[in-house]
Amino acid sequence: MLALTRTLLDITLLSKGPEAIPRSWVMLGMSIALWSFALLAMLVLLVSFDLGDARVEILSAALGVGCYTFVLGAMGVLHRAVQTLAALIGIGALITLTVLAELILFIPLLGGDVAGLIARVTWMWSIPVKGHIIARAINWPWIGGFVIALSIFLLQFAFTKSMSPES
Repeated sequence: MLALTRTLLDITLLSKGPEAIPRSWVMLGMSIALWSFALLAMLVLLVSFDLGDARVEILSAALGVGCYTFVLGAMGVLHRAVQTLAALIGIGALITLTVLAELILFIPLLGGDVAGLIARVTWMWSIPVKGHIIARAINWPWIGGFVIALSIFLLQFAFTKSMSPES
């Protein structure tokens, strides 16, 4: 798990691509386990995050996985799906855990508004990272991957907003 986490960190910092993760269902399972742990940590540690939010997060993640899988299939590289999805899900987990740590650390020090802003900026980093991952997976320039990742992010954002009780 430590080797996977290091590789995911390298991918998050854009120094490696999804090809650095072995094409293995075990690796995909480990990424899903890490993401599940991040979701559970948010559920336990954040008062404002409840089971309804977790359900919406799971459905939004499934939508994203479906979209990325469709892109891989449309580009004729579905054989790269396992390692690409392991990278996408894994970096999602790392970024979620980073945001959670920021909120826990910064809310008492800086207040909720500033901590929330820092968390949003960190969360937005996932868009260029996911763009990097999908671009490498489909052999496109980074900007093309970024446009795909941004489009999927906006779709997930609209879905999440439509499913949230306060919308």
